[in-house]
Amino acid sequence: MLPPHPTLTRALAEWLPRQRWFGGKDGPIDDLTIGTATELRTGDPAMHHLILDVHQNGTVDHYQLLLGVRHDLPDRLRHVEIGASTHNARKAHLYDAAHDPDLTRTLLDELAAGASIGPLRFRHADGARIRTDLTSLPITAEQSNTSLLFGDAYICKLFRRLSPGLNPDLEVNLALTQGGCAHVPAVLGWLELEPAPHREPVTLGLLSDYLHTGADGWSLAIASVRDWFAHTPPPCDTGWEGEWAELDASAAGGDFAAEAERLGAATAEVHRALADAFGVTMLPAAEVRAMAARMNAELTGTCRAVPRLAPHAKSLTGAFLDLAAQAEPLPVQRVHGDYHLGQVLRTESGWTLLDFEGEPARTQHERRALAHPLRDVAGMLRSFEYAARFLIAKPGTIPPEPGGRLETRAHAWAARNRAAFCRGYAAAGGPDPAAHSVLIRAFEFEKAVYEVRYEAQNRPAWLPVPLKSLAHLTA
Repeated sequence: MLPPHPTLTRALAEWLPRQRWFGGKDGPIDDLTIGTATELRTGDPAMHHLILDVHQNGTVDHYQLLLGVRHDLPDRLRHVEIGASTHNARKAHLYDAAHDPDLTRTLLDELAAGASIGPLRFRHADGARIRTDLTSLPITAEQSNTSLLFGDAYICKLFRRLSPGLNPDLEVNLALTQGGCAHVPAVLGWLELEPAPHREPVTLGLLSDYLHTGADGWSLAIASVRDWFAHTPPPCDTGWEGEWAELDASAAGGDFAAEAERLGAATAEVHRALADAFGVTMLPAAEVRAMAARMNAELTGTCRAVPRLAPHAKSLTGAFLDLAAQAEPLPVQRVHGDYHLGQVLRTESGWTLLDFEGEPARTQHERRALAHPLRDVAGMLRSFEYAARFLIAKPGTIPPEPGGRLETRAHAWAARNRAAFCRGYAAAGGPDPAAHSVLIRAFEFEKAVYEVRYEAQNRPAWLPVPLKSLAHLTA
């Protein structure tokens, strides 16, 4: 049984802002109510599925929570405790049940059965046979959602911040699975919230094959950067402060460029599969100019919200004006939408793309909008910039070097891998970034503006990462 709502909502309002996946860290919670509460398991422990309605700054965001209730909370769950309540003279601990393998197996049971419980609908893909004897383990990496590994067979992604309608991650992955695309994991099932009249169901979770031999692109790239920073290059005539091109980032043992090139090729193949599944249309030149205007408007708003971006505004605006001045009809299609090194896995058979949900701070309409495929390429180029500077941004991770030497090294590594990725993408049939320099530059700067706002709201300590890369790219 749920504790009294006032007790529960007070505890949730204190706990929620501390969660990595909570998107409203830039302001206080004005009110929190429980939109739906569905009992999934009775007894001790018990589990309830909650939709939380969070009121902030005149808007309402909806978050998903699996609420666990135990009278005795094991030490292994202390880190996800939300609060406590007293019911029938007994104290009950409230916690995030996504971390409790004793409870999460219920998700597999209901998905396998295709069950309906209250407003919740558990679905499985045609022909999918889902095992129910597996134990879950939450992935601890930073992300906007929560993913559970079930043995070495499945991964279940629970969407934390909910958007109306069909989530693009389910929509796109299901279409690519049905089309036989080799670069995505197969969709096995999903969880959805029963729709309001004349509305689409709200996607709550997605169950897919788990590629247990895979290593994520971010970890591989960071290992390469670490190796590069540990390498001592020979002195050059102009010194460390000379041109970065004089530094050969391939000299370190952990060179990533060959993998970056293969990743570019896989990206082009997935873009072709998306075009086959959803089609391609032409965006008129007038709409391209309108897109450039929206980029510039977002820049203006972000400069107001994050004044540290303002020194780069002139160069950024120039890129958007160049796009508008050279506007011509563009082919647009469904794309990944939030493409970076954390969204790809290197497996024994090659690169696999994950998480087609789109940028977490965008609206559902924006996430499902058609775009030129170079928008994804720009996202990956930004990710190489992030990987190059990640270790610098973490104090104490690597020894400091005088005169901006680490930043010089970072720029050299990023430039090498950016070029390799673009080379592989073009060779595999994607539109050549070098032949679309105005477009790719505008897309990359648009992404950087988004990053600045996102980091300011969610990870302020990371704000120097996009700002430092912009200092190079706008020079």
